[in-house]
Amino acid sequence: MTREPGSNLRPGHRPPPRAWARRCLLALASAVIAGGCTQTLDAGYNRPSGLLPVDQRNPIILLNDGAYDNWSGEYAVLLANGGGSPLAGIIVDENSDWPDIQTNVGGYRDLVAAARGSGLKNLPDPIASIGAPLVMPATGNIDDTQPNRSEGALLIVDTAKTLGLPYRPLVIATGGALTDVADAYLVDHTVTERVVIVSSLGSVTDTGAGMGSPNGNGDPWADFIVASRFRYIQVSAWYDQLTDVPTSSLSKLPNNALGAWIAAKQPNLWQWSPASDQVSILAVGLPAFATAIQNVSATSSVDAGATSGPSLATDQSGPDWLVSGCDGNAATNRFWTILLGTN
Repeated sequence: MTREPGSNLRPGHRPPPRAWARRCLLALASAVIAGGCTQTLDAGYNRPSGLLPVDQRNPIILLNDGAYDNWSGEYAVLLANGGGSPLAGIIVDENSDWPDIQTNVGGYRDLVAAARGSGLKNLPDPIASIGAPLVMPATGNIDDTQPNRSEGALLIVDTAKTLGLPYRPLVIATGGALTDVADAYLVDHTVTERVVIVSSLGSVTDTGAGMGSPNGNGDPWADFIVASRFRYIQVSAWYDQLTDVPTSSLSKLPNNALGAWIAAKQPNLWQWSPASDQVSILAVGLPAFATAIQNVSATSSVDAGATSGPSLATDQSGPDWLVSGCDGNAATNRFWTILLGTN
């Protein structure tokens, strides 16, 4: 397979995201020409719908841990049935906050069952993935890292081969540690040619952003691998997820299995406002959600024993993206529009 130029180079050597977005257009045009021009190419057909180079046409794998603290899973299944990104997979892992893998994956399976029972289609079965945080090798060389070969990493590699296209890569939307994503690279370096990582992670700083809490503190070495090797979009823009389904709106929920699932979950939602893992799903599946972006680049590696990933510095030619502003009202409105249309 021919590699996309610069896919696996270190930060500062990869082309900036606008460059790989332009290559997507060229790849699509080449595909049409190779096919004998059997279809008309609309000049705006493959241009992103929002500010980011991926949008609701990119298939998504959701990667998260607990099923009960936020609305990531609900947004994923609703958007997949309401004009958002097709849902290609659901990978469920564990961490210190959600250490019981059976509880975690069981929650997502119950959500999918409720969604299917309410008429939602094309929803994959969640899989459990177990893999310890990656360990930085003594050499400090990413490629010397010992892989976990976790179930999630293998699913990412396999799905990318079937669904990741040069002009429309597979998106891995994360709401937890980046272990499985980095592990996928260690299993197959060429996976970076077919995927884009969009992560609910870290916080904005005066100089860019940090890959720390939330979610960036779970596996700092994996953070560095992802920021260095993948096309990476960090969403550090938050809104109050408690406004998605306030107590005053419980009576408006549809009388079906999904409505009952949401009603049962709502009182137990984590009160860590304004953090909300679903911002990674929304940044892709709802183009109006991301309202402020900038290019960034990883400034350094991480030390052994680090408690957070590298810093991301604002850099007009940087290879990665940072979402620093969002529209929570747009998210809530779409949530209810799709939900009220279920059977």
